[in-house]
Amino acid sequence: MKQIIQHSLNICYLPFIFTPLVTGCQPNTENTPKHPNLLFILTDDLQASSIHALGNNDVCTPAIDSLIAAGITFTNTYTNGALCGALSMPSRAMLMTGRGIYDIQADGMKIPETHTTFPQQFKRNGYRTFATGKWHSDKASFNRSFQEGDNIYFGGMHPYELNGHCSPHLNHYDSTGVYGKETEFTGKEFSSKMYADAAIRFLQRRKDEKQPFLAYVAFTSPHDPRNQLPAYGQKYAPDTLNLPANFLPRHPFDNGEMNVRDELLVPVPRTGGQIQKELSDYYGMISEVDVQIGRIMQALQETGQADNTIVVFASDNGLAMGRHGLLGKQNLYDHSVKVPLTLIAPAYKVQKGRKSNALCYLHDIAPTLCELANIALPESMTAQSLCHVLEDSTATHRSDLFLAYSNLQRGFVSGKYKYLIYNVGGTITEQLFDLQKDPSEQHNLLPGQEKTAHDLKEQLAFRMEEEKDFCNLSDSHWWQDGHKLTFEEMQHLYIYE
Repeated sequence: MKQIIQHSLNICYLPFIFTPLVTGCQPNTENTPKHPNLLFILTDDLQASSIHALGNNDVCTPAIDSLIAAGITFTNTYTNGALCGALSMPSRAMLMTGRGIYDIQADGMKIPETHTTFPQQFKRNGYRTFATGKWHSDKASFNRSFQEGDNIYFGGMHPYELNGHCSPHLNHYDSTGVYGKETEFTGKEFSSKMYADAAIRFLQRRKDEKQPFLAYVAFTSPHDPRNQLPAYGQKYAPDTLNLPANFLPRHPFDNGEMNVRDELLVPVPRTGGQIQKELSDYYGMISEVDVQIGRIMQALQETGQADNTIVVFASDNGLAMGRHGLLGKQNLYDHSVKVPLTLIAPAYKVQKGRKSNALCYLHDIAPTLCELANIALPESMTAQSLCHVLEDSTATHRSDLFLAYSNLQRGFVSGKYKYLIYNVGGTITEQLFDLQKDPSEQHNLLPGQEKTAHDLKEQLAFRMEEEKDFCNLSDSHWWQDGHKLTFEEMQHLYIYE
């Protein structure tokens, strides 16, 4: 690792005390609880490629690394996509409901009563359900899912003009579901610490309880604003950081989202120095949330509940941070739609630290958790459980993955190939990448491999029809007159009662 600015707590070199047991889907029948606890830790905008244990030597993530060392990590996990620029909204709704992008309502703005969330299903089966942190959907679905919570954030990001993460505008739990002035308050500490504190208090309260629990901890880091880092965590000097291999000063063509908010944070063309500065702030946010994840895991261990608790670590989506000349997540490159996903289940046995390259969606974790907890899947859940992958290290999961963004971009992953197609005002652009030889997606194989691209495009068109996509690749504009789908139009697509 290159030199990084140190601070008083040198966490990179401290041994992490949480040492959970091994995972798998064949339980030890002796002393195995029928309903284990569940702790779900979700980060915001965290690239899988920005974790030390997953290959980034510039960033310091000892707590996350310990989770990866103790569990199974799915290295080909994708979010299904989004219809608007706020990817976390649909990603989190899909995660909660175990449903795909065209099976949720209005890009996740609302989770209707007919779509059972996995915490709601756990609650129906005798679990005490708790949440802290970000909820990017309606308040009614939050209260259907959780019986208690604290330091709750309803929204997408902490606004710059309200002091960002340093003064998070939060809510105490409201059993009525109204969440008005009586429950609102401004946190006096950094958002991640506020969420970790609430989770730790919950774990301490539950240590002597026999009722199983589900705790959902949804951080807002490392999402921007990143202009003020807390005193704790690791600090990084920009000039010591490596630029991504696929760094570009600007994206080579118009992907339809050149003027979205995320892309306006740094003007184009971007320099290497500008991106190093952005990365230093981004890595600082990753390291600070890593500290808080470590605190939660330590509390789980100290309260004697680690051996009976399934732990999930994930992110809702990634972020470009200079890759392909982009800053944001409104694209279908791996840095933005591929996410970390690690599962630890102490009552099950597979090799610790194992990595599976099976293709899967992030929302496949919902039925997986129900199965691991011996809970029947709700009828509304359409995703596919990953338990067979836990049982068999050679097992495949999905033969291909379908990716979508707005009405501008569509993608398809099958075997070693990834095919992307763009329609921006009637202008078609295609890309084909060999993910085995070119995981950074730097070398477009078109022109040159037209037959492969044609075959993948046909498979993509089939998936789009199967998934009831509102776009049609055979139409020159895909959708209506070719204008970009607006937020108002998005809200009226796929309405479920």
